[in-house]
Amino acid sequence: MNAEGDAGTGPRAEAAADAVHRARAYLLGAAEPPAPALAAFVAGHGPMEAAERVRRGDVPERVAQETEARRDTDRSERDLARAAEAGYRLLTPEDDEWPAWPLLSLEVATGRGADGVAPPLGLWVRGTARLDESVDGAVAVVGARAATEYGEYTAAELAHGLVAEGVAVFSGAAYGIDGAAHRGALAAGGPTVAVLGCGLDAGYPAGHVGLLNRIADRGAVISEYPPGAPPARHRFLVRNRLLAALTAGTVVVEAGRRSGARNTSSTAGVLGKVVMAVPGPVGSATSVGCHELIREAYATLVGSVSDVLSTVGRLGDHGGEATAPRPRRPTDELGPQALRVHEALGRRRGLSPEAVAEESGVPLARVRALLPELELSGLAERCETGWRLAAGVPDRVISPGSGTGTGENRPRTG
Repeated sequence: MNAEGDAGTGPRAEAAADAVHRARAYLLGAAEPPAPALAAFVAGHGPMEAAERVRRGDVPERVAQETEARRDTDRSERDLARAAEAGYRLLTPEDDEWPAWPLLSLEVATGRGADGVAPPLGLWVRGTARLDESVDGAVAVVGARAATEYGEYTAAELAHGLVAEGVAVFSGAAYGIDGAAHRGALAAGGPTVAVLGCGLDAGYPAGHVGLLNRIADRGAVISEYPPGAPPARHRFLVRNRLLAALTAGTVVVEAGRRSGARNTSSTAGVLGKVVMAVPGPVGSATSVGCHELIREAYATLVGSVSDVLSTVGRLGDHGGEATAPRPRRPTDELGPQALRVHEALGRRRGLSPEAVAEESGVPLARVRALLPELELSGLAERCETGWRLAAGVPDRVISPGSGTGTGENRPRTG
């Protein structure tokens, strides 16, 4: 078959891809994210049929509610043209570059009944980096806008060290901790990725336009909001789910009691991702949120790049003598709380989340978030009586170098 007739290449395939992108561009503008009913509708019917039915109003009631205000406004051609002119692209689940695996956590959490974490219908991307490669083992570094000198220095140092170890740094490009994290990553050569709560052409924040240009040169700037979408407070809270989902763990450097950074960390917990927090001076108002996260066992205390890498499961033997590589285990990439939840599970009888929380000492809310993530990783499974270890997974994992004389490290017999 010649190129024009090949289903996978040639003008016919390109036309089909363009049609899918137009449908996705329309759907991204038809509802304010996150739109769980629309996302499920698109997943069930495909983007092109879903777009046509949304235009006609031939949709279930919940989809109609999410799209009623905008379904008659189709700016897809305009948005795609503006994007092409500005040098960015629409990335969709049909594209090879789509970061399907990390975004699956949003689908799982939504399926479990979590609110406000529906997956995006597409992402507008500006930059040179491939998003599917950037998300591999990436870490989000977030924190207060009104950051202290201590906080900005710490964020920049952590980001610089992570990039030096081959870990991409994600953040929100805001003033304060976010900007310091991006600058630290760029100083190490990148990559870094900024996730925005507005259109890529919004020029927000105004003081970071130059920084965003440098981020696009070394990494990527992404948003699910179409060109022309202005910044809004609720949009920054919504984009936080993408920061949490696209990364293996989130580090909160400074945060007040009520902050967007705490919102990001809470979402990361719901998605079963690792949450870390940097302690600060006991009297600092910008560290109160971090201290609460640590005290309430929602976050692991970290103070160095090695701490972050070990918590997200990327630590080798940094700064020490060369040793033989450790054997890989199924649980090597689990954070401390996830490991405790895993170790609380039995082989035969399923346990309720309440029983797992009591056995592991992990708060019930975290247990309920971590169990689906363990299931997604093939380490746990749901059965008629609750949750248990998946077949083929060891009951207990003894940490390298730990003693075997205490009861907590002995294989369970019952």
